[in-house]
Parts: sequence; C-alpha cells; structure tokens
Amino acid sequence: MLGLLKKLFGTSTERDIKKLTPLLEQVNAHERRISAMSNDTLRGQTGLFKEKLLQGATLDDLLPEAFAVAREAAKRVVGMRPFDAQIMGGIVLHGGGIAEMVTGEGKTLVAVMPSYLNGLTGDGVHMVTVNDYLARRDAEWMGPIHRFLGLNVGIIQHDMSEWERQAGYRADITYGTNNEYGFDYLRDNGSPSLKHCVQRKLNYAIVDEVDSILIDEARTPLIISGRPEKSSDMYLRVDDVVRQLRKDIHFEKDEKQRHIILTDDGMVMCERLLGVDDMYTDDSIGYVHMIEQSLKAHHFFKRDDEYMVKDDEVLIVDEFTGRVMEGRRYSDGLHQAIEAKERVPLRFESQTIATITYQNYFRMYNKLAGMTGTALTEAVEFENTYNLTVTQIPTNLPLIRQDQTDLVFASEMGKFNYVIRDIAKITASGRPILVGTVSIEKSEQVAQMLDQAGITGYQVLNAKHHEREAAIVPNAGKRSAITIATNMAGRGTDIKLAEGVRELGGLYIIGTERHESRRIDNQLRGRCGRQGDPGTTRFYVSLEDEVARLFGGNRVKSFMGQRGGEEMDETPLNMRILSRSIESAQRKVEEFNFESRKHLLDYDQVMDKQRKYIYGLRREILEGRNLTDHLHRMIQNIIGDMMDTYAPEDKSPDNYDYEGLEAAFFAMFGFEFDLDDSTDEAEPLPDSLFRQATEEYQRREALFVEKLQIHFDESEDEIYRTISPEKYARKRFQQIEASELLRVIDEKWINHLYEMDYLRESVRLRAFGQKDPLLEYKEEGYELFNNLIQVIEDSAIQMLYRITDPERRHGMAPDTGRAPEGQAKTQRTREYQYSGATKEGGGGFAHLNTDQLNVAAQKKSSRSEKQQPVRVVEKIMPNDPCPCGSGKKYKKCCGRINN
Repeated sequence: MLGLLKKLFGTSTERDIKKLTPLLEQVNAHERRISAMSNDTLRGQTGLFKEKLLQGATLDDLLPEAFAVAREAAKRVVGMRPFDAQIMGGIVLHGGGIAEMVTGEGKTLVAVMPSYLNGLTGDGVHMVTVNDYLARRDAEWMGPIHRFLGLNVGIIQHDMSEWERQAGYRADITYGTNNEYGFDYLRDNGSPSLKHCVQRKLNYAIVDEVDSILIDEARTPLIISGRPEKSSDMYLRVDDVVRQLRKDIHFEKDEKQRHIILTDDGMVMCERLLGVDDMYTDDSIGYVHMIEQSLKAHHFFKRDDEYMVKDDEVLIVDEFTGRVMEGRRYSDGLHQAIEAKERVPLRFESQTIATITYQNYFRMYNKLAGMTGTALTEAVEFENTYNLTVTQIPTNLPLIRQDQTDLVFASEMGKFNYVIRDIAKITASGRPILVGTVSIEKSEQVAQMLDQAGITGYQVLNAKHHEREAAIVPNAGKRSAITIATNMAGRGTDIKLAEGVRELGGLYIIGTERHESRRIDNQLRGRCGRQGDPGTTRFYVSLEDEVARLFGGNRVKSFMGQRGGEEMDETPLNMRILSRSIESAQRKVEEFNFESRKHLLDYDQVMDKQRKYIYGLRREILEGRNLTDHLHRMIQNIIGDMMDTYAPEDKSPDNYDYEGLEAAFFAMFGFEFDLDDSTDEAEPLPDSLFRQATEEYQRREALFVEKLQIHFDESEDEIYRTISPEKYARKRFQQIEASELLRVIDEKWINHLYEMDYLRESVRLRAFGQKDPLLEYKEEGYELFNNLIQVIEDSAIQMLYRITDPERRHGMAPDTGRAPEGQAKTQRTREYQYSGATKEGGGGFAHLNTDQLNVAAQKKSSRSEKQQPVRVVEKIMPNDPCPCGSGKKYKKCCGRINN
C-alpha cells in the first residue's frame, strides 16, 4: 500500500523538491542579466532592495533577484557559484526550515544567500556554529561576499571584550557560537545598565550543524554561576567515604537511567565514617547530596570518556563532538566530586546566577533555520520543539558511497583484533582509512594495538591532540593514511582524496562501535563520498559495547550467556537478529535521550515564564520605562496586604488594628501616616494611605534634587557644567532608583533560582508517594514565584524610601541599608521592621531622631493570616499622649519635631 502511495504522490523528498523548483527557476531566470552587471552596479542592488523594502515589498518578494545577486557576488569574490541544490537549500533556510544536505555539498555557501536577503532589513542575522574556529573561518571565508554587497559582518569570539561584542552584534550579519549567543543573552539580562548590554533583539538565526546544537546539546542547559559561601573541601572527605562503599550493599545503581541511591546499610556506613548521628538533620543534610554526586563521579563518569585531566584540571569532553568543552564545568557539585576523585585541586562549587535551555533560547528568535547532514531521524522532535520542518536536498552529484552491513562480534576484544587485521589489509591496497571511536580511551586502545601489530605511521585525533587537527585532517585522504579519531572528525571536516586514491576505491571508514545516536554514525559515514567521490563504510560492533549491553534487550543478554570461547569471539556473527537488536537498542537510546530533553524542557518551561517576567521587568527599568507605574503598583500591593491583615473588609473600622497598621506602615515607608486624615469618609482608607505614601516619596525626591543641586553648584568638575543643575540632579535620582531596583531584583532572583533548584531535586522523591513531580514543581514553583515578587516589592520600597541624603549619594554606586534577611527566606510572607538607622550599608532614616523614637515592631504574616506586632522595647506610639505634658498626641507634638 505504501509503495502504491509513493508511486501516486511521490516520496516526501520529491514533493518538497517540487515545491522548491518554481522559486529556483525564478532565481535562475535572473542569472544572465545580473552576470552582465559591472561590480558597481551589482553592489548597488543592495540599496535598491532596501528601498523596495521601505516601499512595502517583502523579503519573499525580493528572494529570486536577491539570491541571484548573492550567487553572482559569490562567484566573483570567492570563485564559487552555488549549484541549484544549494539554491534550494537557501530557500528552505529563508523559509525557517531545516535543510538536510550531505557532506561536501557546501552548506557554508548555502547560508550566504538567505543571510544576505535577511540582512537587508538591518535587524541582524546570527550565523550559529559549534565552535570559535568555525565561526572565525566562516566569517573570513563568506564575509568578503557580504562586504562586497555593502553589508556589515561581525564576529563573536570567546575572549572578546564588551565593546568588541557590541560591534559584532551591531553588524548586519554576525558569526558566533551557540554558547556565546546564549551566554551573552544571560549576561545582558543581568547587566547594571543598557550601555553594558551587547545583543540586539533576536531576529533571525541560521544554525549550522543544527542537530548537534538543538538536539545533542539541548540536554545541558546554559548556566552562569557564581561562588557560594560554603567550602568545597568537604568533597575530599566525602570522597574518602565513598571509596569504601560497595555496590548492592551500600548503594544501588541504574546505569540506564544513571540514577544511584544509598541503601539503609549505606546510610549507616556513611554516618559512622563521617561521624554524624543523622545525615538528614539540618546540620548534616548537605552530606547526602555530596555522597550522591561522589557516587556518580566514581561509577558513571569515566576518565578519557566523559572527561579528561590536563594540567591538574578536569576538562569535560563533549560526547557528541569529541572536543573539550572550554570553560564548562558540571554544576550542582558534580565537578568538585570528580576533582576529588582524581585528586586534583578543587575549585569552588558554583551557585546558579542565570540559566536557560537551548530550546527556550532559540525559540525566542523571530525566525529560526538550520542545516546539517543528519536531521531526518529527529524530524519529529524538530517539529514539536522548534516548529522546524526538515527538507532533504538532493545531492549535486549522485552518491556512490558503499555502506556495508555491520560485522557483529561476541566480545569487544575479538572485535578490535578483527579491526586491526582489516586495517592491515586495506592499507596494503593503498586506500586511506579513517577509524572512528567513541572516546579518547578507545582511540588510544586502537593506537596501542596497531603498535603491537607493527603498523606505524598512523595519526590520532582526539581532545588531547586537538591542536594538531589542522595538520591531521588534510593528510587523511592520502594513500595508505591511517587516521584514528573520536567524533571530532565527524563534523565540519571535509577529507579530500589525494591523487590516485579515487581509482583505488576512495576513503574507507571503520566505525569501531555504534554510537547511541544513529545521527552520529551517519555523520561518520558522511566523511567519505563527498561530491560523487567513491568510498566505503562499515561498523564493527560487539555485544559488550555499551549501547548493546545497556539497551540490547533480552535477546542480546541471552546470547551473551550462551556464547563460546576465544575462537568464536574473533569470528563475525552472521545473525541478522543480533544486528536488528543493536539497531533497536539505538532507537531505545534515542527515545531515552528524547525523553531526557523533553523532561528538561518541561521543567524549564516553568522557569521560562518566570525568567521572561523578571528579564522584562529589568529591561523596562534599564530603559527608564514605566518606572513610576512600577513603584505605584508596588506601593498599592503592599498597602493592600496591610489592609488585609490589619483592616480587612469583613471588619468594621471600629475593629481595625490601627496600632498594628501604623507600625507596619512606618516599618515599610519610614514615616507615619496621618490617621485623622485617613479616617475621612470622603476618601477610603487604602486610597488615603496610597496618596500619603506617594506624596511623601515625591517630597523626598524633591528634597534629594534640591540638595543635590547645591552639591552640583559647589562642584568644580567641568563635566557637570555642561547640563543644568536640576536636570543633572533628577537624572541622578532616576539612576539611583533604577540601580536600587535592579540590585534588589538580581539579589532576590538569584536566591529564587537556588530555591527552584532545591525544589526540583526534592520533588523527585514525591513520585514514590504517587504524585506527579512535574505538577508538584509547577504548583510550588508558582507559589515561590509569587513570594519572590512580594519580597522584591518589600525590599525595593524599603530601599527607595531611604534615599534621603543626596550628598552622600553623589557617586554612581548607591549605598543603602539592606532589607531584613528574613525577607528572602520566608515563603509568602511580608516582614516589616524598623529601628532607626540600619547597620548594614549605613542607610536608613537620616531624618529620624532614633534616641527619642526607638521603635522596633516586626510583623510576620501571610496574606491571609494576622499576628499582633511584637513589642521589643518600651516605645511611644504616634497616637499616645506626648510625654512633654502638652496634652497633644505624640505625633502632633514632639514626634513631629523629631521627624
């Protein structure tokens, strides 16, 4: 039935090509006219396109002619004319899709046309690559084409300064890595001012090796971390304990899920060795997490596989690319556990300051596109997660590479012995060989076995020798060359055949193990057969390989139990059922990894809504937008909470707790409201409180501006004489307002991230109670976020109402007292406290006489609960008779004088 449908309607690829063909023909129709243009006329087309856009034309309207212009420019500047297949790939990219193009089809050149077309708007195009080298190479290679046509080209590199990054992002087309784009986004949203921000709005991104970035790396979120207070030395002590624990006695592990947990005997053992009575008390609970991380470090993370050690430093090795992930560290204490395991100097444990997943970062672009040689196997995930459709682009020349069936062996050693013998045979014929391995350890094992077999002249390319990559790859296509490589050779490298090698059959690729993803295997295969070249690929697989061992199922396990001796181990098993079992194992791993990415995204979706709110709020404050509205909203919310607690609607005014209300109001705003005025029936009490609070703030602002103008007039700094004193003073006040708000938001947001991390870890255990951990995380995360907003409002208002001394605040950096520590820790709680001048930072109420007004009332309540204020010392309340004997209320007599 399926075959009949394909005959009637064609394959998916044939249908896609049919849709692209009319646009391709329109591009080609412009070629003769455009190729006859002079350089100046060709260059001038960019200005004409921009004028058409201003007149209402769309980018789609300009596509045929703009693509033809870009193709002609490429031909003149770099000597390469894009083929029809490349034009079709460019059309897919412009439409916001993924173009799957096999190795050697010139994907870098494909991106020139859509990036030029979209660069005409001036809104920015981000070219995304996997490392700095490729970003720099592509910018140097393709940049001259864009500059010839009058567009600016920028580049973002890891070691660039702030102003260099700003210049790079201001360009029409910017080349950089996924890491740098993501981290710049996070840094911008923690910036103290707009002048320190580097990125513009996220407009259009073209992602090279899109499956590597949006699929493989999507399991690891981007995290900017800082240094917490606790020491990392405890990991050494914990490591000594973990080395004494035994599997199935003291702990149980699940390699497939990568989970590990202590048994009851293990807990008792750890408590005895650590010298603690109970690890689950508040004082010792940190040990539990450290022990779990240390167990993972010892049993799930292997040296020269997941990581390597160089110069006394633990470096993470990317399992998909085989490259060292510069500047990356495992989070949540895992990196310190590995450092303790390897006995290298421990670095401080990190605390999350900002984080985002690749999924949520790239989904913020107005338009997203990508290209790779291997995307079809993940087409469903691309569609569901990123709304990206995969289109297979036909090759320019027929693909004649021979992909041979796998050879399956019972044992790993038998497999490697067979590989060595085949290498000797193939190199004797003169064909070059690329031997692909899954880890540094395995690449070194193959090299050692070649030495033992007397085979020399090979080259090893892995993360330990990455600096020799540029020298190794160009020679990999020469006669009898042997190159042993990890996944480093799987992407971004074209191995060109030397003279005479094509006639011998081309490059021979040996895969020594199936990767957990079929895409990675296909990438290795794609190193040969480029542009119609011949080539051969074959994978050598053993039933002891990790993928088969963990995910192979009962058939593989059953056969493993029945296998024979050494002679059988070195004989390929001609059993199709085992090959199918291994293919099934790969699909299981892919499904498992998909669920891992989906799990990460589900949890980050909760954080994404919170992050967008906080970052949006920060941006408005940085830009000076709606600042007064934000302050008024905060004041209204705080007064509303006070009214709910001390003057609820279900009580009559005679039963209001005016004493508690006055204490809470004074604690928050630093002045006393006029109760007599507030009981005016013409104005509701909450409206009166709001009016008095805003009027007092305006009074303080005016006082600040007035005093700062005096300071301004006395200043001898010539810079200040370029603007009026009042304008300068008001600008400074606004800067201090913004600075205080940002400081409070950032401080509380970081605390909130820590609480959310802790919540995420804790909800996992609730699955044992038949509860949905994700639902629990959503509900409690929502409560935590509501509490965060309350804490920000409380702290910000307390800070801002203490801005009273403009001379002390003349410098750019504000210096105020901090809000009570409890405000950052109590969920759904507002706290009010006052005791004259605060100690920390020297801020406080400069206008209060604290000797006569020594008041400290603290209220702790939820929005619905009420507690009476706690009286700490004898005090004079505003409505008490004045002790001077005048007969007046204290607030109308000495209290007014003292205030």
